[in-house]
Amino acid sequence: MPTRQTQPKAIALISGGLDSLLAARVVKEQGVHVEGINYFTGFCVEGHTHAIRNRDRTRHKRNNALWSAEQLGIQLHIVDVIDAYKDVVINPKHGYGANLNPCLDCKSFMVTRAREWIEDNGFDFIVTGEVLGQRPMSQRRDTLPVIANESGAEDRLLRPLCAQLLAPTLPERMGWVDREQLYAFNGRSRKPQMALAEQFGIKEYAQPAGGCCFLTDATYATKLRDLWASRGEKRYELDDIMLLKVGRHLRPRP
Repeated sequence: MPTRQTQPKAIALISGGLDSLLAARVVKEQGVHVEGINYFTGFCVEGHTHAIRNRDRTRHKRNNALWSAEQLGIQLHIVDVIDAYKDVVINPKHGYGANLNPCLDCKSFMVTRAREWIEDNGFDFIVTGEVLGQRPMSQRRDTLPVIANESGAEDRLLRPLCAQLLAPTLPERMGWVDREQLYAFNGRSRKPQMALAEQFGIKEYAQPAGGCCFLTDATYATKLRDLWASRGEKRYELDDIMLLKVGRHLRPRP
């Protein structure tokens, strides 16, 4: 653990969205050394949808996670978890959301990986952009502790945007971050985040309520279920899930 003379170090989960950008910025502003980590599952909406659907030619296409890290001035580690993530999608312990989104299992998976990363690299804690009450499956008061416990992160998991509504974590108790400079955001409104972005001088960011996973999309989930039904088993490869993102899919009757 760091002493007074040692700068504390945190790894921040960076999705490319506004919440993770703000969470990392809030902690970095307190003098913590922050690096970012982004997990590539193959289901991320970023880049793909923007490149296909966005007709605004004046806006350059980009990887929003890399762009966020650049705005923050931090190093970003992009980790391929395509194969490891398959069990999360196929056999979610906590089930699916409205479509094929295993949100609670997904977040637990990501934080588990982050916890392993900080232990391997001598970092002190994990930062996420979660907001209490924002997501109906994974960001409830009863499910946030599940993520911390199942991942093994326990109180090394700091959620700066809603920390004042939760029990103090290790970084707060150790004085690595000042709890009074954290936030109490709650619910589905993104106005507080947008106001904080303005306060930080952040003028451009990914659509605040856009979501970042194709598994939350009803049309995509229907295609994936159809793929599994046609094969008689729940399995997929990267090529499958990429092709399911494109166009309409018709399956002739036998």
